[in-house]
Amino acid sequence: MSDTIISLAAKLAEDTMKVMDETGEDRFFVEVGEVLGAASQSLEEAFLTEIRVRLAERKARQFVIKRLTAHRSKQKAIEKQ
Repeated sequence: MSDTIISLAAKLAEDTMKVMDETGEDRFFVEVGEVLGAASQSLEEAFLTEIRVRLAERKARQFVIKRLTAHRSKQKAIEKQ
């Protein structure tokens, strides 16, 4: 894929995630993908990949934070004993 497609897809994914966060519409990216697909299948595929990567990273980051928070809570409980 060209650098242009990748950079456009990344920027559009970033903007789409912001809209999703602000509006609470967690499937908004699907609608954006449909609009893209009608005009450019290559850009649609790159965009959906960018969205999937960002959503996966967000989910993994939440998991890591949750695990670390639980660990720290256990450590504090042990220290208080």
